[in-house]
Amino acid sequence: MSERYNSAPAYRPGGGMGGMRKFGNGEKVKPARILDMFVRVYTHARLQWPLLLAAVVCVIAISLLEFIVPQLTRMTIDHIIPNKQFGKLFLIGGGVLGAALALGALRYISTSLMASIGQKVLYNLRNDLYRHMQSLDVSFFDRNRTGDLMSRVTNDVSILQQMISSSMMQLFTDFFTFTAIAVYMLWIDWKLTVLLLATFPFMILTTRLFGKKMRASFRTVQESVADVSDHLQNTLTGIRLIKSFTAEAYESDRFSERTQRNMDANIQVTRLRAAYEPIIDFLNYLGLAIVLVFGAWLAMNDQMTVGTIVAFIAYLRLLQNPIRHFSRIINTIQQSAAAYERIMEVMNTEAEIVEKKDAKRLPQASGHIVFDHIHFAYSGDSTILSNFYLELEAGKVTALVGSSGSGKTTIASLIARFYDPQSGDITIDGYSLKDVTLASLREQIGIVSQDVVLFNGTIGENIRYGNQEASHEEVVAAAQAANAAGFIDSFPLGYDTPIGERGVKLSGGQKQRLSIARAILKNPRIIILDEATASLDTESEQYIQEALALLLQGRTCLVIAHRLSTIRQADRIYVLEQGRIAESGTHDELLQLQGRYHELYELQFPQTQEA
Repeated sequence: MSERYNSAPAYRPGGGMGGMRKFGNGEKVKPARILDMFVRVYTHARLQWPLLLAAVVCVIAISLLEFIVPQLTRMTIDHIIPNKQFGKLFLIGGGVLGAALALGALRYISTSLMASIGQKVLYNLRNDLYRHMQSLDVSFFDRNRTGDLMSRVTNDVSILQQMISSSMMQLFTDFFTFTAIAVYMLWIDWKLTVLLLATFPFMILTTRLFGKKMRASFRTVQESVADVSDHLQNTLTGIRLIKSFTAEAYESDRFSERTQRNMDANIQVTRLRAAYEPIIDFLNYLGLAIVLVFGAWLAMNDQMTVGTIVAFIAYLRLLQNPIRHFSRIINTIQQSAAAYERIMEVMNTEAEIVEKKDAKRLPQASGHIVFDHIHFAYSGDSTILSNFYLELEAGKVTALVGSSGSGKTTIASLIARFYDPQSGDITIDGYSLKDVTLASLREQIGIVSQDVVLFNGTIGENIRYGNQEASHEEVVAAAQAANAAGFIDSFPLGYDTPIGERGVKLSGGQKQRLSIARAILKNPRIIILDEATASLDTESEQYIQEALALLLQGRTCLVIAHRLSTIRQADRIYVLEQGRIAESGTHDELLQLQGRYHELYELQFPQTQEA
């Protein structure tokens, strides 16, 4: 049993947008800027530069075409109508329809291109995030909830899709159009344009104020979604426990509490948007009022034609469209910014267990392992091992026994370098674990634990996980060596039999034999057996003991056990108490000492009389 309980993670939802939050190892994380988000998205998008270039050309063409209709309107009012040029009316009508068709086609093309770019950006971003998570060490996953991490990879990345596919294109189009039209309007009448543009700082301040509040609310929404995902993951995988304790109503109430938080956060976002849009609309109408009043005054003083006023109003609407669009897509942008923050919290987390730049590949090990004055404590926890020295002889079976919390499982984790000690050194055949590559170390270690992990797939796929390149014949041979071939062949589909999530369709003994077959197929030099037979019945234990006897031949083996019957034949037994070796020896030697091992043995076999 592990010495360490998976306590609540260091990261907690919440925190204002202007403050600092904690994530992962408890380090403070600054909120990401929207500009940072766009820059990172662009670094992915630029890899699709041919599509991006085509989309930009479409945007420029759209902006230029939007100039045509107001100009055609101005020409009609100022020239064609006064001069009664009937022949040009069809040209005007054709020009308007042609511009409309061209705009529709260009918008279709640009939208399709951006959707394709967006999907490829998301594909790369999600894969980068997953690969980075895979590179992080075990302690990271100790600190963070599975459901929350799943939500970041699935929900948070998906939220960016709408912004990348459509919102970014809309923003780019609007920025180009806004700049071009503002320059043109300044050329027509700079005084009226400057007066009109005076309303825009108020729009920007309003947008910034509401944007911060929306972003905070959206982060709460996404954190509540993570809570829901985490609750679902826990309850669906533990559904048998829930039903055995008739706790369906209790879990439903807990689920309701989490969805309540999600609902409240969504309502808050809706209220903010409902307050924001009327303010922007009012400022837009204020601009229209300025154009109508002062434009009419200029027209009445013969300083501007009626057609120019109409065109100016049309351009005003084009100028205000970006503001209207932004007021609509700010919802998407702030939601994406909150999602991006959560993604970058993971991406910016660095692994604590890293290889040296000059790390060497560990040669094929004989398995002589030395713990040299190790001091180790889990982050924030009390000391587990203090000035600890242990030697595992190559090719021998070494057993660890002791009370729960004495450090047995910690020792196994340190050998695989899932954690690093705070001081001291661990060596294999004289090589420090910190001087060799992680892959060359772990590929020579096979772990068979009480908590068997099987994936949703077939029996053959789970065995082959020990060696992805293994042939079917090698898989069958490993199953036979693990005493698993008999029950596998009893299934109609044999090695192609689906086992369900976490091997739910198999018994405990069958799952354990599959894990041993997986270890045999890996053919490691060092075997760690962590309570491998603790929860099995006598018959299953007998099968597994026979399989283990074959697996351990010629290998260095570390056995962690509470059931002393499983370690009687060990070459050396160490009794641990509070992170220290209390006594050591063979089974018979330890019984003769009449110490802690003898006490444990008498507790398990009170009727046994030793000669």
